Amino acid sequence: MTSTSLAQRPSQGDRVAAKKKKAAKKAKKSGRKPNAAFMKPMTPSAMLAEVVGSKAMPRTEVTKQLWAYIKRKGLQDKKNRRMINADDKLKPVFGGKSQVSMFDMTKLVSKHLK
Repeated sequence: MTSTSLAQRPSQGDRVAAKKKKAAKKAKKSGRKPNAAFMKPMTPSAMLAEVVGSKAMPRTEVTKQLWAYIKRKGLQDKKNRRMINADDKLKPVFGGKSQVSMFDMTKLVSKHLK
């Protein structure tokens, strides 16, 4: 037999618990940090300002305001909810298109932020 007795060795349950504790400690350190580029205040163009307001705000807030406008006006397509129907204020923001996909919308809106 070896020099260490069974009483001195940690049980498998103790080793698993110690591993979990170590992993939990590591997870707490790496908290989610907001991306600075998304949080930088951007000034909307005159066309976009008619929809979301003229004060500078982060991209995330611009998107929230835009979605609030779309829902308030009922601009989502009834059959395909991924498509946004542009009204008179949104058409210039969407580059003259009468309908855009929700995925293309943020790309088109980013051209109107400085």
